[in-house]
Amino acid sequence: MQSLLDELDKRYQKIKLGGGSKKIEAHKKKGKLTARERINYLIDDDTALLEVGAFAGEGMYEEEGGCPGGGVVTVIGYVSKRMCVIVSNDATVKAGAWFPITAKKILRAQEIAMENKLPIIYLVDSAGVYLPMQDEVFPDKEHFGRIFRNNARMSSMGVVQVSAIMGSCVAGGAYLPIMSDYALIVEGTGSVFLAGSYLVKSSIGEDVDNETLGGATTHCEISGVTDNKFPDDSSCLDAIKKIFDKIGHNPTAGFDRIKSAQPKKNMEDIQSVFPQDRTKPYDMLEIIERIVDNSEFEQYKELYGKTLLCGLARVDGWAVGIIANQRKVVKSKKGEMQMGGVIYSDAADKTARFIMNCNQQKIPLVFLQDVSGFMVGSRSEHGGIIKDGAKLVSAMANSVVPKFTFIVGNSYGAGNYAMCGKAYDPRLIYSWVTGQMAVMSGASAGKTLLQIQEATLKAKGITVDPEEEKILLAKITEKYNAQLSPYYAAARLWVDGVIDPLETRKIISIGIEAANHAPIMERYNVGVIQT
Repeated sequence: MQSLLDELDKRYQKIKLGGGSKKIEAHKKKGKLTARERINYLIDDDTALLEVGAFAGEGMYEEEGGCPGGGVVTVIGYVSKRMCVIVSNDATVKAGAWFPITAKKILRAQEIAMENKLPIIYLVDSAGVYLPMQDEVFPDKEHFGRIFRNNARMSSMGVVQVSAIMGSCVAGGAYLPIMSDYALIVEGTGSVFLAGSYLVKSSIGEDVDNETLGGATTHCEISGVTDNKFPDDSSCLDAIKKIFDKIGHNPTAGFDRIKSAQPKKNMEDIQSVFPQDRTKPYDMLEIIERIVDNSEFEQYKELYGKTLLCGLARVDGWAVGIIANQRKVVKSKKGEMQMGGVIYSDAADKTARFIMNCNQQKIPLVFLQDVSGFMVGSRSEHGGIIKDGAKLVSAMANSVVPKFTFIVGNSYGAGNYAMCGKAYDPRLIYSWVTGQMAVMSGASAGKTLLQIQEATLKAKGITVDPEEEKILLAKITEKYNAQLSPYYAAARLWVDGVIDPLETRKIISIGIEAANHAPIMERYNVGVIQT
């Protein structure tokens, strides 16, 4: 575990450098703060901060020189005592150009703001779409244009949007700050226009410099496009703080919270409780009791459906319903031995009922995934595993209370879906450093893919000898295992980040506090499958 945590820290420190030390130095010579310095200046001292999508783009776009962090930093934090989402372009990464993952990351930040009714701040410093990849970022539903659609939707929802133009703001990207409720601009470095001076010259033959075309003086004194101009980054950020200091408060969702208490069991023991060998069983209850307040976990149907643990607890004072895969071997009500990490019919049935209770009682749900999938075989099929699995998925998918998911260990196949994977709209989803996500394990996938390749070769009359078979299996398994990595998932924003297990409590608490800003308007209705 410690080696995995060391790797996490090493990767994160590299991500924080953005485009690298030389690019940072050049950026600061322009009198500008970096993307992270702007965020640090804005947020209140001694308050919790949660970064979302830190590893977006890692290992991707290598032919283009890479795009660390997706070229943008996104966080949930507090400004003038108001929780909000902050989106800060990193101009040290390709001048802040928008790669496909950049658009996806900003859309994720907007999704968090909309779901939780949180104000959002955009610190704009971007050269616009990365033109060599425009076909992957421009025309589709979840591409660049969706951001402006969300600007309009948030405005109609009453979600406050504040933009600071602190660098380039070009072409379609110009609409993002101007569709915000406030549009501030920094003199000398901030500019906003649909077409820059070079394009204007080539299009209509007009000679004009960028400052005259779309600088702070032009837009504050002539066009009226921006609201106010400021001499430097700091004064512009101070103005945002003053805006947030006066924003009114809305009704809350009413999730229950009392005084926080630390777990009685040492949280750091998670490192020893959690096995290095992912095939070994362990007691998930020992993990839960190191996350929840006072290590108190009130189990629901403790003696029934034992491969899923369900129960009520508190995390940092917030009431939560926890659903977790039990990884140790257990006995069923009939005395049969059941494998840990596998969802059986009785466990699925129990969990569906528990989810309904939490929705009735307005209790947020926390999912701890270490799941191999649903039980297979004739006995399970005859027992109606598909029906009970569908019941669980339906109850979870239709849940109206906020859901938070942590991939603790394995996250395989349909188990990922039943335990509230990304497709089922968790408000936040993070992977521990020990997480693995795929259709099946690397060993199983390797053997399956090997059989398919061998069948293809045999059909062509090619025979594979045992030594070649070993080499082929090793190559297949190595490639597949690379895709199991939590960093592979985080790079593609399948999860919001990779974390030390000790951060779990903080993320749950920040997530519920954010969700508490958005009253639940929907009625919980699981549909016909529950009858």
